[in-house]
Amino acid sequence: DRIELYTGPYAHAHEQGDHSASLQQFAQASSFAASIGLGVNAGHDLNLKNLSVFRQALPDLQEVSIGHAFTVDAIELGLKNCIAAYQQCLGK
Repeated sequence: DRIELYTGPYAHAHEQGDHSASLQQFAQASSFAASIGLGVNAGHDLNLKNLSVFRQALPDLQEVSIGHAFTVDAIELGLKNCIAAYQQCLGK
Protein backbone atom coordinates (compact mmCIF):
# COMPACT_ATOMS: atom_id res chain seq x y z
CA ASP A 1 0.00 0.00 0.00
CA ARG A 2 1.20 3.49 -0.87
CA ILE A 3 0.21 7.10 -0.67
CA GLU A 4 1.05 9.82 -3.18
CA LEU A 5 1.94 13.25 -1.88
CA TYR A 6 0.60 16.10 -4.02
CA THR A 7 3.70 18.26 -4.37
CA GLY A 8 2.20 21.31 -6.08
CA PRO A 9 2.48 23.47 -2.93
CA TYR A 10 6.15 22.51 -2.49
CA ALA A 11 6.94 23.26 -6.14
CA HIS A 12 5.24 26.65 -5.90
CA ALA A 13 7.09 27.49 -2.67
CA HIS A 14 10.38 26.37 -4.25
CA GLU A 15 9.72 28.62 -7.21
CA GLN A 16 9.14 31.53 -4.82
CA GLY A 17 12.43 30.80 -3.06
CA ASP A 18 10.99 29.86 0.33
CA HIS A 19 10.33 26.13 0.41
CA SER A 20 11.76 25.08 3.78
CA ALA A 21 8.43 25.04 5.69
CA SER A 22 6.67 23.21 2.87
CA LEU A 23 9.51 20.73 2.55
CA GLN A 24 9.42 20.04 6.29
CA GLN A 25 5.68 19.23 6.10
CA PHE A 26 6.26 16.79 3.27
CA ALA A 27 9.17 15.17 5.09
CA GLN A 28 7.04 14.71 8.21
CA ALA A 29 4.16 13.24 6.20
CA SER A 30 6.52 10.88 4.42
CA SER A 31 8.14 9.77 7.67
CA PHE A 32 4.76 9.14 9.28
CA ALA A 33 3.49 7.17 6.29
CA ALA A 34 6.60 5.00 6.31
CA SER A 35 6.28 4.45 10.06
CA ILE A 36 2.83 2.91 9.61
CA GLY A 37 3.92 0.72 6.72
CA LEU A 38 2.86 2.80 3.73
CA GLY A 39 5.07 3.36 0.73
CA VAL A 40 5.51 6.95 -0.37
CA ASN A 41 5.11 8.32 -3.89
CA ALA A 42 5.05 11.98 -4.86
CA GLY A 43 4.10 14.02 -7.84
CA HIS A 44 2.95 17.26 -9.39
CA ASP A 45 5.19 20.04 -10.65
CA LEU A 46 8.40 18.25 -9.72
CA ASN A 47 11.22 19.09 -12.12
CA LEU A 48 14.99 19.32 -12.48
CA LYS A 49 15.07 22.51 -10.38
CA ASN A 50 13.22 21.21 -7.31
CA LEU A 51 13.42 17.41 -7.36
CA SER A 52 16.89 16.92 -5.86
CA VAL A 53 16.14 18.91 -2.70
CA PHE A 54 12.79 17.15 -2.32
CA ARG A 55 14.36 13.71 -2.72
CA GLN A 56 17.08 14.42 -0.18
CA ALA A 57 14.50 15.48 2.42
CA LEU A 58 12.34 12.35 1.94
CA PRO A 59 14.52 9.26 2.31
CA ASP A 60 11.45 6.99 2.21
CA LEU A 61 10.34 8.26 -1.20
CA GLN A 62 9.85 5.33 -3.58
CA GLU A 63 8.46 6.83 -6.76
CA VAL A 64 7.89 10.22 -8.36
CA SER A 65 5.50 11.27 -11.12
CA ILE A 66 7.22 13.83 -13.34
CA GLY A 67 5.51 13.39 -16.69
CA HIS A 68 4.96 16.96 -17.86
CA ALA A 69 8.33 18.35 -16.84
CA PHE A 70 10.09 15.25 -18.10
CA THR A 71 8.47 15.56 -21.52
CA VAL A 72 9.50 19.20 -21.91
CA ASP A 73 13.02 18.48 -20.64
CA ALA A 74 13.34 15.52 -23.03
CA ILE A 75 12.51 17.79 -25.94
CA GLU A 76 15.08 20.36 -24.82
CA LEU A 77 17.84 18.00 -23.62
CA GLY A 78 17.22 14.86 -25.64
CA LEU A 79 15.81 11.71 -24.08
CA LYS A 80 19.10 10.14 -23.00
CA ASN A 81 20.36 13.33 -21.33
CA CYS A 82 16.99 13.93 -19.71
CA ILE A 83 16.92 10.46 -18.18
CA ALA A 84 20.45 10.95 -16.85
CA ALA A 85 19.57 14.35 -15.37
CA TYR A 86 16.52 13.01 -13.53
CA GLN A 87 18.42 9.98 -12.31
CA GLN A 88 21.08 12.29 -10.91
CA CYS A 89 18.39 14.30 -9.08
CA LEU A 90 17.14 11.06 -7.56
CA GLY A 91 20.60 9.98 -6.44
CA LYS A 92 20.99 7.16 -8.96
